[in-house]
Amino acid sequence: MPAADDLALYIHWPFCLRKCPYCDFNSHVRDNVDADAWQAALLADLVHEHALTEGRRVGSIFFGGGTPSLMPPALAGALIEQAQRLWGLAPDAEITLEANPTSYEAGKFADFRAAGVNRVSLGVQSLHDDALAFLGREHSAAEAMAALESAQGLFGRVTFDLIYARPRQSAEAWEAELARALAFGTEHLSLYQLTIEPGTGFAGAVARGRLTPMDPDEAADLFVQTQEQTRAAGLPAYEISNHARPGAESHHNLTYWRYRDYVGIGPGAHGRRGGMATIRHKKPEAFLRRVTENGHGLSEERALGREEQLSEALLMGLRLAEGLDLAELAARFDTIPEALVDAGRAAFYADLGFVEREGDRLTITPQGMPLLDALLAELVPAHLVAA
Repeated sequence: MPAADDLALYIHWPFCLRKCPYCDFNSHVRDNVDADAWQAALLADLVHEHALTEGRRVGSIFFGGGTPSLMPPALAGALIEQAQRLWGLAPDAEITLEANPTSYEAGKFADFRAAGVNRVSLGVQSLHDDALAFLGREHSAAEAMAALESAQGLFGRVTFDLIYARPRQSAEAWEAELARALAFGTEHLSLYQLTIEPGTGFAGAVARGRLTPMDPDEAADLFVQTQEQTRAAGLPAYEISNHARPGAESHHNLTYWRYRDYVGIGPGAHGRRGGMATIRHKKPEAFLRRVTENGHGLSEERALGREEQLSEALLMGLRLAEGLDLAELAARFDTIPEALVDAGRAAFYADLGFVEREGDRLTITPQGMPLLDALLAELVPAHLVAA
């Protein structure tokens, strides 16, 4: 597991080959990119962040996007080497590549492994061709299974994601699809309910009456079914949408959820370091231009107030099955545990079985997780929510 002082490094590769109906990065579709220019810019961005975090160590690197598996493997290797040179990597550093399971991208897995990647996260999303077509994916179910087999043969750690609660998806169909996914034997799965984000193709289809999302009560039933099925298979949820065998949790994502520092590099990347919020320029051309002009791609760097940090830490940490140690969090931010949670509401929901309080540790129970957003609004004091 990541050490408390380890940095997580997120590198955002913004480019895709085609548009998809639920992504707001569709302006970043490109047929080709200048890999040399991007390598120079991303390396420079790393140097800038290192100057502000010197003395730390990198515990995890995550290549996300976009479609980072379209990145030249040599570029990924250069960035990993730069991170090692600047900060140094933890002995058990987790280096993850997010990849689409097309045959073209799977064909590059060996080169990414040689570059230093030791974990792959595959965007499978469904094991049915009709659902993949609905989701706007390029790959087929057969390609996804072949890519998964290839990844399992090359990398020590493999995870993949599925999207459920799709329109007209039955409980029986999801149970069968999830059982098939669990049979692959990966140590980690990310299982997300389909959400309709503003500004996406799906949102437009809903507005025009061409798409009807699943009823929220039906989706909640599928969530409960998912938790029970994965727990029985030995991959319990350690976060609301993420499931792993004990010890196989994502180091990188735990850094986010435990509200530790992470450095964001590349167009549109967000970061948190030393009480500062950072955002990079989202448009690729603007990012390159700013790196040339300023030596970094930052568009915003803002000091976070204590209450805003506490709010973020509470909202993130209560997503985890391990919950939050309120005393530890209070000590980090020079306050008292009683100031972090509405004790009366916590006791009320504990009586209902949705919350558990043992000493200073507060957790949302499995029964409460389907109601997480509503519970957070009740448990986190109003002055922190508004921060």
